Parts: sequence; C-alpha cells; structure tokens
Amino acid sequence: MNDYPLTLLYDESCPLCKLEIDNLKARNDQDLLRFIDVSAEDFDDSDYPASKKDMMEIIHAMRPDGSMAKGVEVFRLAYGAVGLGWITAPTALPVLKPLFDWAYVHVARNRYRLSNRFSGFLFKIAADRAARRAQNQSQHCKDGACRIPAEKD
Repeated sequence: MNDYPLTLLYDESCPLCKLEIDNLKARNDQDLLRFIDVSAEDFDDSDYPASKKDMMEIIHAMRPDGSMAKGVEVFRLAYGAVGLGWITAPTALPVLKPLFDWAYVHVARNRYRLSNRFSGFLFKIAADRAARRAQNQSQHCKDGACRIPAEKD
C-alpha cells in the first residue's frame, strides 16, 4: 500500500497543532504531504469516512487509496514523509505502541490547555527555528537560484 501523498486533516485553531503542522510544512520538500484544516468554517466532512467531530478530537490522515490513519499513526507517516521517521519509530514498537497511543489521546484532549501553558516556550523555539531556516535559505539562494555551499575543512 502506498501511503503518499498523505492528506493530514488537522485542527489549525489549536496553537499546538498549528505549530506541529507548520514544522511539517516547512520540511515537506518532496511534497508527500497535503494539509487540510478541519477547523475551517467551510470544511465539509462528506468526502471522508470520519466526521468533523472525530477529526477535531484527534488528528486523521487520508491515504491515496481512501483509507484513513488516525492518532500516532498519522505522526509516524508524516514524520517518515519528511525524513524524520527515526523520531517516531519507537511509537510503533509493540511494547511501547499502546502507551504512546494512550498518551496521545490524553494530550489531544488537553491540547488547548497545553497550548496556553507552554505557548511562550514552544512558540519561541518555533520562531527561532523559522528564522534560522530563512537565514540559511537567504544565504544560499538569490534571484531564484540556489547554490550549495562549499564544505569547510
């Protein structure tokens, strides 16, 4: 089964969710991920086998064959698409998978409270990361052309 392109159905009204999706968008160099904000007023869930309510509770993703992934499995697939699969690999280990699945549901249920509590710290990290990315790109790209920097000895 081919998992890509994978369409992530996420809650952009949640600051924590938006932060994670922005990170994935910035790393989506191979265009393997698509993003749909289910919190948008005009979002219509009639094309999906899950309801908007379900998709607002935990993250879902649609594979090209129409099957859905949800919860931690979405993160494993998404991180794999952007070359960071090693980060989420432990969440698939049989002995750890139930723990990660359980923990994710609790985090998802409390994501707005967690966003409020940790927003300053998390958004500072994200802003610093975005600034470094922009600086690196501006140093190597000009007039629509990019160069690979020479290796330093």
